[in-house]
Amino acid sequence: MKTVLVTGAYGFIGRNLVASLNRREDIEVLKIDSKHSLQQLEECVLKADFIYHLAGINRPENTEEFMTGNLGYTQYLINILNSNGKKTPILLSSSIQAEQDNPYGNSKRAAEKAIVDYGREQGARTFIYRLPNVFGKWSRPNYNSVVATWCYNISREIPIQVNNPEAEVKLVYIDDVVESFIGAMDTPETLNAIDYHDISRSFNVKLKDLESSLVSFKASRNTLVISDLKSDFERFLYSTYLSYLPEDDFGYDLEMKHDNRGWLAEFIKTEYSGQVFISRTKPGITRGNHWHHTKVEKFLVIEGEAVVKFRQIEGDQIIEYPVNGSALRVIDIPPGYTHSITNTGSTDVITLFWANELFNPNKPDTYYLEV
Repeated sequence: MKTVLVTGAYGFIGRNLVASLNRREDIEVLKIDSKHSLQQLEECVLKADFIYHLAGINRPENTEEFMTGNLGYTQYLINILNSNGKKTPILLSSSIQAEQDNPYGNSKRAAEKAIVDYGREQGARTFIYRLPNVFGKWSRPNYNSVVATWCYNISREIPIQVNNPEAEVKLVYIDDVVESFIGAMDTPETLNAIDYHDISRSFNVKLKDLESSLVSFKASRNTLVISDLKSDFERFLYSTYLSYLPEDDFGYDLEMKHDNRGWLAEFIKTEYSGQVFISRTKPGITRGNHWHHTKVEKFLVIEGEAVVKFRQIEGDQIIEYPVNGSALRVIDIPPGYTHSITNTGSTDVITLFWANELFNPNKPDTYYLEV
């Protein structure tokens, strides 16, 4: 069992890192943050086999606190190790601001130097990550992340400020950061790891594109058209956006179109992957009796009993596929076949439908013809 200390354990990166470490049976996690005393820090440092040093200051009331919170806290941690003859590996979460000549950057660079000196003098393994903007769940809005702030504001219809839409920001995703951090800990002891490290994957995004994606996520509840999430960045950003929804606003209503047959509701639409909808059909009722030149569909009855019928538009032979909700079976609807689905049971039928394209009223590719 390896004992791992995480300072700044209740911050954005710390919470995500601890959540992943806690899933491992070979790891005991010790958590420290600003509410703990220096004595508690010392007790944990002496127990640790590996230290993730994530604690730091980036929004102090006065600039002098940068050095106290970043260099001073780091040096205190190192002094505990040195005075007790320990060579515990340390991973430091730093910032690309360490490359800048400003109070915050200077304090982060000084903390880095303290870690490097400790590693060289004690022969300890050290890892320093100069992180760019990190995004993902649990980041604090209106703090130091444009993604967190915009996700929070847009999900609540609070205006955002975009000073330079063409400006580009470099982003890394929290899961990639955590994976890299844990990979560093698992690096073989024989490897000399006194070095600076980068997250292997990053995303350079213009602010106008970031805003556009987040606004589209917000609008998708009304339009039902959701981004196809073809890129990793879009998938990660959408997950991040949903994590900022107000807890009393996780749900949204769909429009149910009622008629004598039952009802039908659209669920999800995408520009490139079609759409999903659902229907409830009363006993004895038939839906369909139409065909398509190019559009294709899939039918899945999830409750009740029905029969799906097909006939080539130029033929006479009728093909039947009985389906029911107790034995799920997907029925493909090829083009050129008129088709229908009839409720043959005594209870309502609930059916999921998928079509490979969005319905276009100006070009519906849907032609009435009884099976």
